[in-house]
Order: sequence, then C-alpha cells, then structure tokens
Amino acid sequence: MTHRFLLVQPADLGDMIVTTPALAALRQAHPAAHLTLLAAERVAGVVEEGLVDEIIPLDRRGFNSTLAFLRPGNLRRLWRLRRPGYDTVIVFRHLTLRAGTLKFWLIAKASRATRVIGLDNGHGWFLTDRLPDGGFGAQHEAEYWLALAALAGAAPGPQRARVAFDRGPLPLAATLGMRVVIHAGSGGYSRARRWSPQFFARVADALVAQQGAQIVLVGAAEDDAAAVQQAMQQPALNLTGQTSLTGLADVLRSADVFIGADSGVMHLAAAVRTPVVAIFGPSNHAAWQPWSPGGRTRIVRSGPECSPCSYVGHGVGQRDGCAARTCMKLVTPEQVLRAVYEVLELPAPADLPPPPPAPPPPPRVRDVVHILGIPVDRITYSQWMDLVDTWVQHSPRCQHVCTTNPEFVVMAQRDASFRHILQRADLCIADGVGLLWAARLLGRPLPERVTGSDGTLIIAQEAARRGWKLFLLGAAPGVAETAAAVMREHLPGIQVVGTYPGSPAPEEEDALVERINASGAEIVLVAYGAPAQDKWIARNTPRLRVKMAMGVGGALDFIAGVVPRAPEAMRRYGLEWLYRLYKQPWRIVRMLRLPLFVVLVILRGEK
Repeated sequence: MTHRFLLVQPADLGDMIVTTPALAALRQAHPAAHLTLLAAERVAGVVEEGLVDEIIPLDRRGFNSTLAFLRPGNLRRLWRLRRPGYDTVIVFRHLTLRAGTLKFWLIAKASRATRVIGLDNGHGWFLTDRLPDGGFGAQHEAEYWLALAALAGAAPGPQRARVAFDRGPLPLAATLGMRVVIHAGSGGYSRARRWSPQFFARVADALVAQQGAQIVLVGAAEDDAAAVQQAMQQPALNLTGQTSLTGLADVLRSADVFIGADSGVMHLAAAVRTPVVAIFGPSNHAAWQPWSPGGRTRIVRSGPECSPCSYVGHGVGQRDGCAARTCMKLVTPEQVLRAVYEVLELPAPADLPPPPPAPPPPPRVRDVVHILGIPVDRITYSQWMDLVDTWVQHSPRCQHVCTTNPEFVVMAQRDASFRHILQRADLCIADGVGLLWAARLLGRPLPERVTGSDGTLIIAQEAARRGWKLFLLGAAPGVAETAAAVMREHLPGIQVVGTYPGSPAPEEEDALVERINASGAEIVLVAYGAPAQDKWIARNTPRLRVKMAMGVGGALDFIAGVVPRAPEAMRRYGLEWLYRLYKQPWRIVRMLRLPLFVVLVILRGEK
C-alpha cells in the first residue's frame, strides 16, 4: 500500500523555497510514496514539478490570525484531508505561537496520521517524532527541514533548492555586458528589511559606469523599484509587477548577479544559482541567508548590537524592526559594490574604499549568572574599572555596559529588542539588591552590588586619575552641562570633552554620533532612561568611535543636583529605591515590577 505523506508549509515565498531541499530529499528516499503539500496558494506554483504529487492550496491572507485560518474555504480543504487519510505528517514550521501550534495540531488531527514529525521547542505536545528546536539561527531554516526529512527516512546532507520555471521568452532584451537584477523590496511581511532606494540607485549607476551593466528592477508593484529608477542617473528596465513567480525565476537565472535585501525574491535568486548579494538588518541572517550549497553568495550587514531583532531564539521578536532602522542605514553602497565584485570574482575598482577592518577578537570569557535569561556579571567595582582601562587602551570597538536591575529584567521579558541587547551587551552590572537576592537563590552569589549611580561617580574619579575622556549625553536641557561643571569643580584634571542635551529620536542620532566622535571622547555616558538609552547605544555601536558606552539613567541628575540622593544609610542597605519613590511618587508604576520579578525568579529561575 502506498505510503502517504502530508507536508505542511503554509508560509510565504522564502519559507517555501527553503523547504524544497527537504521535499527533494523525501522524493529521492520515497519515490513510490504519495507526497501531498499543504502550501500557501500564492506561492505553491514555485515548487518544481515532480517534487510532490499533489498541492492543497491554502488561502494564506492573514494566515497568522485564527480568523483567517478558520475561513470556510480553508476549513473545507482541511476536512477533505480525512478522505484519503495520511500515514505521516511533517510540519515544516517552528511552533512559535500558541495559536500556530493549535493550527498545526488541527491539521495533523484532520489528516488522521499516526506519525507527526516536527521541531519541538516545548510546544510540540502533539508530535509523535520530534527534533529539538534550537531556535531561529541555530541552524539555517533549510537545514532544519532537511533534518526533519531525515527523520522520515531521507538521506542526510545538503540539497539545493528546486523551483519551477516558465522557460518562455524573457521580457527583456539581450545584452553583451553584465546583467544586474535588483529587488528593492522585502516581501509583504516586513518593510523594515528594505534598503534605501537612493543607495540601490548609487550601486546601479556605479555598475553601469564601471561595467556597462544592464540594470533590471524586479518585484511587486508595491516595492520601491520606481523610487530606485527615479533616483538613478542611468537607464534601467523596470519589470515590477510584470512577471509571474516562474517568469521571475527565468529572469533571475539570466542575471550575472542579484542584489537585494532579505526577501522571497532573494531566496528565488539563490535557488536558480545566480550569484547573490543579500543585505540584512533586522532579520536573522543565520536563519535566512541565501541557501545555495556550492553557489556564490555574500551577506552585507552593519551588525549593530541590536541586530538581528526579529526571529531570534524561539520568539518572533520585532518583526517590523525599530523606528530608527539604523542597521539598514549603516550599510553603505560602497560595501554592497565591493560584495558584488567579490561574488563575481572580479577585481574591484581602485577608487572603491577599502573593506571594513577585520572583526574584533572573540569577547573575553565572562563570569555571569543568568537571571530570567539575562546575564549578570559577577564583578566588583575594582575589577570593572580595570576592565574599562583595558578597553580604553586596547579595545578596537565600542564596549556596551548595561546597568541591569530587576525592573530591567522584567521589562526584557516582554520587550524582545531590549532582551536581545541585554543578552549581547559586553557587561551587565548588578544594579539592584533584587539581583543579589536572585543570584543567591540560584546558588551563584554576586560579590557585591555594582550600581550605575555610584559607578558613574567612580568612572568620573578614575577618569580624572587615568586620563579617560568623557562625553555626557543627557535628555533634559542643562543636566549634562551642570553635571560636567560639578565634575570639573570637584575633580581637577578631569576631561569632559563634550556634553549635549540630545534625545534618542532616530532623526537626531546621525548628528549626535558625529558630535561624539568629533569630540575625541573615549567614554560616553548616556542619560536617556531605560530602555531608550541602551537601545540608542546598541544600534549605534558600529559607528561610535568610543571605547565604552553606558546608559546611566538618573545618575547625571544626581551629580547635577537635580534629584537628591538617598542618605548613606539607605544606600548601604539597598533602600535607595524607597527614597526615590518618596521623592518621585510617579515611580510607583515602575516599582510594581519588583514583586513580579520575585515571583518570576521563584518560578523560572535562570530561564
């Protein structure tokens, strides 16, 4: 009797393409089996003929919502799964959301299969055969799906993606020179992944001037091709909205190189073996880079500390990135041009700026305790200052210090971007008696409480002694300037080389970074409050030419005398929060996170 597989991949174009290697592996392992693919209607046609025997199309418009999944047409299709019955279901999706898990259970239930294969991140209660889900980026998505296919009997090992073609006449003229296909979009899922149309135009114009390239713009009507064409000085052929997916595959296969951001079109270009230059920002390049075993691809990304911020670990994260989108702005046309010449194995023009310096050496070995998934360094004030001096003397990049407290840890449970930043920061000091309590409870006591307020004062004292140059960046007018004046009065010889009452607004950050870099500062103290200050630092780390950046919250207010500090006795017993609550009653809302912190630590501990 023929074995019947139901293969579930209801997501969009990119997901479908990186699933085709697993489909090919299953077809090779089970040539006589009946393979049915449950796929999104709008991308089902991209699957190469012969990989599966049958495709059941789902109306995926709003598939992530329960209401869309429960559309009558989709329910009818699911009900029909019962008629033939299936032996094995393979779910080619992460069980990220509870609603999604329920949907896949319903599909498996409707199929009447006795075997259900999938990734388990703790939500795979309905699976009969499972592989551990290491999270997004632990492996490429294609590798995850190949591993599931291997669990169903397929041969392990890489497979290329398989897509369908039109194989008809191309809708563009032949050329004797280089053909460059550009996609200035990011699919319908997230506009945050898009690169600047003006930057695409500069790359395109340069390739026309240097190589006589034919520029072809592709994608959907809602992509930014029109803006790219308008910004270009040279001619370009705009095919957006004029090809089917299979026709687009033909166009991409004819190109010498494809340039675009993370999108389904990028995956299609990699699948047809065209050399790919892919620009990544908020999305997870480890999970979604072009899949082309043995092919030629280059990833270009600026790599700020907060990137990637979407689909990291086991969570969706920030699907739409942040308002600043600095990670995409910092990718320059020159970097992309150099990647084009590298992927084509051509000598780069002499006037192209040199590549960025080699990545810094691996980070130091840290002694940390994890509290609710957030690392807290087991360090003393003295050790911290020696570390700062080492950074000032030798670090090739900006080191980010977070003044972590129980309130931050609770905030990070819901704010994925803040959580990723705390997890990736170079140092997280224990600013809060609640962290000392939690560390003792977990059997990893901290040597002492290391606060941001006292730490800022100690940094100022050490700066006067060791010659470190400081820049104070405050939100309220006059606070940074007054704090600098107080430092100069009490610490002769201190070098506060700049102050500015800025803000974390995206439209201000270019000027602020330029001002800080021009000052020659080695340490910048940012008083924007959490989480804004740490998010500002994280997204600007690649271009800050300082050795250390730290969010100091209200520490500058203390130094400037705007807010009085608690009496010494209250500080000694960790009760400064109570004094601040007395002086600033509005903090009660923030303080309510403290009992929640206690409950979460007792229930979850390190996780």
